[in-house]
Amino acid sequence: MPKMKTKSGAKKRFVVRAGGSIKRSQAFKRHILTKKTTKNKRQLRGTAEVHATNAASVRAMMPYA
Repeated sequence: MPKMKTKSGAKKRFVVRAGGSIKRSQAFKRHILTKKTTKNKRQLRGTAEVHATNAASVRAMMPYA
């Protein structure tokens, strides 16, 4: 049986933590930043956890994580 491949887009976007939760970066911070408020841009800093409803599909994209 051949090895399963990890989706290359998923391995660039997600990291599995030691506890099993999946870390992701915040969206909406790449471009068109002039019309966004300073508060909005500040609150988009850092990382977040993948929601439980989406965690199963992310794990399916990364079979060895």
